[in-house]
Amino acid sequence: MGKVALFGAAGAIGQSIAGALRNNRQEYRVVGRSEGALRQAFGSDPLVEIVTWNPDDPASVRAAAQGIDTIVYLVGVAYDHFELHPQLMRNTLDGAVAAGVQRILLIGTVYPYGLAQTNPVREDHPRDPHTFKGRMRKQQEDLLLEGDAAGKIHGAVVRLPDFYGPGVDKSFLHSIFAAAANGGRAQVIGPLDTRHEYVFVPDVGPVVAPLIANPAAYGHVWHLAGAGTITTREVVNRAFALTGHKPKMIVAGKTALRLMGIFNPLMREMVEMNYLQTNPLVLDDSALRELLGEIRKTSYEEGIRQCVEAAKRVSPTAH
Repeated sequence: MGKVALFGAAGAIGQSIAGALRNNRQEYRVVGRSEGALRQAFGSDPLVEIVTWNPDDPASVRAAAQGIDTIVYLVGVAYDHFELHPQLMRNTLDGAVAAGVQRILLIGTVYPYGLAQTNPVREDHPRDPHTFKGRMRKQQEDLLLEGDAAGKIHGAVVRLPDFYGPGVDKSFLHSIFAAAANGGRAQVIGPLDTRHEYVFVPDVGPVVAPLIANPAAYGHVWHLAGAGTITTREVVNRAFALTGHKPKMIVAGKTALRLMGIFNPLMREMVEMNYLQTNPLVLDDSALRELLGEIRKTSYEEGIRQCVEAAKRVSPTAH
């Protein structure tokens, strides 16, 4: 497999993948904009090499990719600047090819599909995004897959549903666990009783680590599904039951998000993606399981328990 680099490593998924590489005693490089964030997340690992980059500077991208065989691409952008996704992928591809990188695995999302035409969704489902964010993510994928088809680099995409995990504050469910821990009021996005799929963050790394080492993975798109589906109401009830607090929540639907968006740019950007809450999209990952064998998935019951325990450790009022 050679040396691996995680581009955009400091987030929750990057830390999960780093943990799997560490467990395999695999040396790896983490690349990000902030040295402080990288050192905080990875500084205690003797297997890691920490590198900062400016993804807008071609020389910086080439330097970050130098000596690397495989890049796992996790580069994030602000939710209101998704137009940067194709641009940064193009910069990374050009720098990676110039540096002699052989493979790139993109950690992607369900956004390029648009509305689910069938459920569960397989990898051959049409990509017909009706949102700006979906179109930008599709362009990002196309750049990598076209590079693979042209023989410039071996590329693959892993699409994930929404995610959650202990201490993962970028998850839509994070507010629930924090509120359950301190007896507060959870802020959730409605509707409450639509079934939705989430992948548990610690489950991702142990899948990505063997995937990047498998030559058969490249040239393809893969799905990693969650452990079934669950409703927001079920998450709230299970989380609060673990702490003995009475469930309390504030529910925001599409209209509320639009109103909040007048004052809050993040809320405004969430309006167009609210269809994923009202029209479930559930992934079929049978192809990935056929390639890798059985995949361990943490149940929602256990995942929620771990998230609540993590929230209690940082809550000043938790018992």
